[in-house]
Amino acid sequence: MDNFFKLKANNTTTGREIMAGFTTFFAMSYILFVNPQILSLAGMPSQAVFLATIVASAIGTAVMGLFANVPYALAPGMGLNAFFTYTVVFALGYTWQQALALVFICGLFNIFITITKIRKLIIVAIPEALQHAIGGGIGVFVGYIGLKNAGFLQFTSDSSDILSINNAAYNIGTTHFKGGVTGVVTGGGIVPALTNFANSGALLALIGVVIMVILLIKKVPGAVIIGIVLTTLIGIPMGVTDLSFSASNSLANSFAQLGTTFGAAFGPHGMGTLFTGGHNIILSLMTIFAFCFSDTFDTLGTFIGTGRRTGIFSDDDMKKLETSTGFSTRLDKALFADSIATSIGAIFGTSNTTTYVESAAGIGAGGRTGLTAVTVSILFLISAVFAPIISIVPTQATAPALLMVGVMMVSSFKEINWNDLAEAIPAFMASIVMGLIYNISYGIAAGFIFYCLIKIVQGKIKEIHPVLAVATIGFILNFVILAIL
Repeated sequence: MDNFFKLKANNTTTGREIMAGFTTFFAMSYILFVNPQILSLAGMPSQAVFLATIVASAIGTAVMGLFANVPYALAPGMGLNAFFTYTVVFALGYTWQQALALVFICGLFNIFITITKIRKLIIVAIPEALQHAIGGGIGVFVGYIGLKNAGFLQFTSDSSDILSINNAAYNIGTTHFKGGVTGVVTGGGIVPALTNFANSGALLALIGVVIMVILLIKKVPGAVIIGIVLTTLIGIPMGVTDLSFSASNSLANSFAQLGTTFGAAFGPHGMGTLFTGGHNIILSLMTIFAFCFSDTFDTLGTFIGTGRRTGIFSDDDMKKLETSTGFSTRLDKALFADSIATSIGAIFGTSNTTTYVESAAGIGAGGRTGLTAVTVSILFLISAVFAPIISIVPTQATAPALLMVGVMMVSSFKEINWNDLAEAIPAFMASIVMGLIYNISYGIAAGFIFYCLIKIVQGKIKEIHPVLAVATIGFILNFVILAIL
């Protein structure tokens, strides 16, 4: 075990890695139940998606652990699954089989840009200050997820600011909605505020934060996972931890339904009908581009933000990006492991599979090697049978872990020269946009765009790395495409 995962060389132990794996798994296990809910709206059988989510996550995470020996976990990405359903299927009119085919092609493109070193070149092209900003921004992002999941926030919006309800334009005269209200989109008039803690869920999360802070300050081994377990138990008499097991999935039905989604991307309603006309070809290519851009930069942001800050990817790894060939470093291998996961997921029947930012929870708990990832992979497989037990862990129990990880991650900000506006503005835009817009790739886009703008204004255009310039233009095109779509 030690020789394979190099535990001593990474200053860790088997027990710590396994505990970190449990921490990461529970922080991201919500995807097992949320992903089927979102993709089923597109017409996909929910229990098939449930099993596809498990298989894609387990395989991708296992490859990450065994091949790259890093503590990152993969699963179908939040945001990308919403784009799959609401934009690609609902707005653009693709069938879910065609959408899976688009995701599969996106996965092949990810493999291509990884093998040809394009992904590595992007990392090399990012200025060091922006890399630190991405690390701090990941902290803001993870911390905001923690605040949101804890129920500490409430939002107020005037009716005049409501843009759409149930994915349809809002009409103030409409008072009844068929099937109830399933989604509301509001404009800039929404105002966040602190909850009054009358809600038992928010109160439980607050108790969890106090418990976890005490355990971490006292340096109790396994503080994060102990905090999650204790908070879950406290939630039982408070009525937050649901012991009804009503969220369970039938494993037999899941396997039966998986036959519907497995390979559907290549069936008569999938790949074969994507490129049947000039308009369809252009639209499909634009959609693949939008999928790939978000997927690629979400992953790069997670690797840069957490790997450099914790030493998982050493300075030597970063230096070798420019000179190494093949898969000579952990980062090379991690990028490849991530790149194959999306296509695997599409084959089984789920949207883009990507490296999860919640991996930071396990890293914060001490995970440093692939043993953490392998533990998560095994837990995903076990979850196919024990989904009812896993589902009882409330989000309020894992939210404190994300808040504490956010605290650890924002220390990257100290490496930025905030007195130099030319460095501070792109760093601020990258980190704040990432956290508050709830999207890693958009934060990176904001940092890139303002970095290039400032260099042009300063007359230092030659300091912009050509790859960074191309990526920035790509981001701008991506926003244009999304506006058109």
